[in-house]
Amino acid sequence: MGTSANAVMIQIWTALISILLLKYLMFRSRFSWSTSNLVAMLRYNLFTYRDLWAWIDSPYEVPPVVPVGEQLAMEF
Repeated sequence: MGTSANAVMIQIWTALISILLLKYLMFRSRFSWSTSNLVAMLRYNLFTYRDLWAWIDSPYEVPPVVPVGEQLAMEF
């Protein structure tokens, strides 16, 4: 991205923080993750709503279906 000294330092710190977060998730999990599999599965489930701590221990379970509320009708 950036090539200035400040931009490079921000990129390095961002990478270190993300690796630290991934290692913490791997530490808390009872599932034996490899780093590349965890990153791939997190990217796959990025926009789904799931409890992180339940998912990290059993990633292949189907999430419960949340019932959709009744749609309101427009009166014309």
